[in-house]
Amino acid sequence: MTEPVKATCHCGAVELRVTLSDGLNTARRCDCSFCKRRGAAAVSAPIAGVEIIRGADNLTLYQWGTGTAKHYFCKTCGIYTHHQRRSDPNEYGVNLGAIEGVNPRDLDPIGWVDGINHPSDR
Repeated sequence: MTEPVKATCHCGAVELRVTLSDGLNTARRCDCSFCKRRGAAAVSAPIAGVEIIRGADNLTLYQWGTGTAKHYFCKTCGIYTHHQRRSDPNEYGVNLGAIEGVNPRDLDPIGWVDGINHPSDR
């Protein structure tokens, strides 16, 4: 996957054009207090690799703790679309399940990242 992919929320109000860092090879889940509740696997994209095609005004932002991570959700359907990473603020994590034509189950087992013991928390 070197070409941009389309990612959308459930209702279609938000659409992203995403150029992934290494295709689906970066798919992973995180067990931090937020991600384990959200439950979505994410893939990596550089900041410049995510373009909001439609629905920027329909995105809502959630931040907590250090405020470094920025999690974006559709205001209408509530689907998580992407987030600016705390581990690397120059990178986005994009909801794997929001990418058109991708079923996360097809990539199982998807690895986990230790978000509980994040270096930024030390």
